[in-house]
Amino acid sequence: MDGGDRNIFAQRLFAPLPQRYDRLAEVLSMGQNKRWRTAMVDRVVGAGPPLVLDVASGTAGVAIQAVKRSGSHVIGIDLTRDMLEQGLRNVAGAGLGERVDLVNGRAECLPFPDAAFDGLMFTYLLRYVDAPQAALAELARVVKPGGVVASLDFLAPPSPFWRFWWWLYTRLVLPAAGLLTGGRAWFRVGRFLGPNISHHYRRYPVEWIIDAWQHAGIENVQTRTMSLGGGLVMWGTKAAAHG
Repeated sequence: MDGGDRNIFAQRLFAPLPQRYDRLAEVLSMGQNKRWRTAMVDRVVGAGPPLVLDVASGTAGVAIQAVKRSGSHVIGIDLTRDMLEQGLRNVAGAGLGERVDLVNGRAECLPFPDAAFDGLMFTYLLRYVDAPQAALAELARVVKPGGVVASLDFLAPPSPFWRFWWWLYTRLVLPAAGLLTGGRAWFRVGRFLGPNISHHYRRYPVEWIIDAWQHAGIENVQTRTMSLGGGLVMWGTKAAAHG
């Protein structure tokens, strides 16, 4: 799957991780990842959408949670084939093969027609694309007017006090925890994650991201910071008409 520099980097970063991804994601987020996912999924499945797209689906954890909590059918799409293969095993193990489909593809070039989905979720995505505004426009393109779009990502805490402790955790604890629990592949993730989050929000502050959602045709954009500012859930509604 061809793509930009950040796409290629993401593939190389995540390809060795699938078998331990879900367990280690909880360890490295201090047990908050599942709670954050739930808060995001709440925004989409509460409206009972028949067909939902899960972008950056990875090992299908979000997709599985969404179908377990609703009558929705979920299509998950991810750049990394190794992650999707583990996702297929997870879906089969949950007995949800008839309600979750997984496909390989890029968020910036979705293989779906306009207004194909009743809702859309994306997780930990914008830090791995070269052009976040263009990616958001492509995500919005495939959502029906009135459909809910929701996202989850890490956040650098806005409070200076908590940001200091977050900085120490992401620069010191994360790499060590990754090495001890997942080996060198997870050490690389732990070492990468903190600086990547900091750089992303210096370049694209939350206010910029909200504005980018709105320019993509998503209205009533709202945010919820979680875990003392370590996580960010965003959601909004595809406008009836745009551009």
